[in-house]
Amino acid sequence: MKKILLIVFVLLFSFGSKAQNVQLHYDFGRSIYDKEMAGRPLLTSTVEMFKPDKWGSTFFFIDLDYTSKGIASGYGEIARELKFWKGPFSIHIEYNGGLSNRISYNNMYLAGGTYTYDNKTFTRGITFSAMYKYIQKHDSPNNFQLTTTWYTHFGQRRYTFSGFADWWRETGPYGDFIFLAEPQFWINLNRFKHIDEKFNLSVGSEVEVKS
Repeated sequence: MKKILLIVFVLLFSFGSKAQNVQLHYDFGRSIYDKEMAGRPLLTSTVEMFKPDKWGSTFFFIDLDYTSKGIASGYGEIARELKFWKGPFSIHIEYNGGLSNRISYNNMYLAGGTYTYDNKTFTRGITFSAMYKYIQKHDSPNNFQLTTTWYTHFGQRRYTFSGFADWWRETGPYGDFIFLAEPQFWINLNRFKHIDEKFNLSVGSEVEVKS
């Protein structure tokens, strides 16, 4: 089983609240795996939003990859957690898809359930989702996916460790099953002494693991 580790330098700009942010990534993976990723763009921007409400929550992100000729690809996901009751379980629906001049994306539709845990101070949290996954125009369209996301703030919220991990079935170049994880570590500058709390800038790194 082949694994790819990509070390990424990350800037995080938060606007208005913790629910939305803009990230800028510089990818060192092409330097490490020059033969395998010679055409991989070095810069990626991410726009991300999480918004809870009385019926659950909405989350989306959009990734754009940049080359010297402009935008090379775009990929996005939007997910909705829906519940009409109290408790940690919710109905999960999701769409994934994108456009690229390097690789092709199929439309992907997911539905299932999610378990969510947050501690009382919202300094730690984790989710687990089990979903049916339909990959449009795929030779084997009916699949499944398991996803977990997590976050933890520590050091008086100066530091954040967060990320996600996906494992799903999809016949392709990586085999019948694919594992993808992107753990991130942030240094939240506005939590340090003598820095304005409204200066919503974090710096950190991300490691992408795919097998």
